[in-house]
Amino acid sequence: MTQNIYETPNSDVSSDSGEAVSLTPKEILLSFKGRIRRATYWKYLLSMFVAIFVLMFLLATLGINEDAIAGVFVILYIPLIWASLAIQAKRWHDRDKSAWFILISLIPVIGPIWAFVENGCLAGTDGANRFGPPEA
Repeated sequence: MTQNIYETPNSDVSSDSGEAVSLTPKEILLSFKGRIRRATYWKYLLSMFVAIFVLMFLLATLGINEDAIAGVFVILYIPLIWASLAIQAKRWHDRDKSAWFILISLIPVIGPIWAFVENGCLAGTDGANRFGPPEA
């Protein structure tokens, strides 16, 4: 019998040692693979917002004009969006859900609330799931 090309790919997480993995900051901010805990999610998300706020505050207090501040923000916008999406994808993976659940945030009113509760408040799955072992 031939293989069904439309079948979803399977991964063998049972062959994994079951040990928790430790991701580097580069993997957390740039990769869409793996899982992170709530504490890591909040640490990286809040540190990104604080860093941008401090940078904009420093630029404003140094007397830099508003156009230059807007230009800096535009330059940093794409990397910040990428890092934010990567962090959210890993958090959805920890909840044993596809990263496509990021799109729930686009649903007016209820979407951001749902994403906040799922990513920021609820614990991830115990042990390895279909997205790999938990974060150390």
